[in-house]
Amino acid sequence: MFLKNCSEYSILAVIPLAVWSIVVNILLYFPNGENTYAANNQLTNYVWYFQGICFGGIMMIILSTVLLLVDFYKCSSACCAGKHVYRIHCSRLGSAIFALLGVLFSGYSLIISSLGLSQGPYCKTETGWSYPFVNTAGGYLVDYSSWSQCLEPSKVVEWNVILFSILIALSALQVIICFCKAIHDCMIALCGTHKILAQPDHE
Repeated sequence: MFLKNCSEYSILAVIPLAVWSIVVNILLYFPNGENTYAANNQLTNYVWYFQGICFGGIMMIILSTVLLLVDFYKCSSACCAGKHVYRIHCSRLGSAIFALLGVLFSGYSLIISSLGLSQGPYCKTETGWSYPFVNTAGGYLVDYSSWSQCLEPSKVVEWNVILFSILIALSALQVIICFCKAIHDCMIALCGTHKILAQPDHE
């Protein structure tokens, strides 16, 4: 029952999640609302993978739209001769494949965002522009006193931590929803089919 509800109704949540992924990814290009750092290529390299814009955003909107169309698609009789009754079998295997693609796309966004969070921001320190937290394996996240190493952009550590964390949460939800959808549709495709009877025309 949980898988059924998750696959049939929660897939609707993928679209707003994708829209928010696009918005959050775009904000990463403008620390503190300034566009000079993007123009001068002074941003962390993981923002240029477009994980939230393309993979967690546009591609997920397309896939979720396709999945919704499949879910609400009503099979109809293509032919009916005399009083013969034809059974139309509607496989959900194609829907499961699209759902698995959704897992891959959102999973890509999840991985890249996690790497970006672990690496830390690209910022100006006393020794110049660098990745001051790249060798901390994400340890800087709990060492707040070290955040002051980044002199420019102002508050860039907080900016990156918050936005990458939001991207991780959004993409993780997309992975869960699409995975449930894939399992549900695979169960239908392998264990049974939807059967629709085409009724004969009355003479």
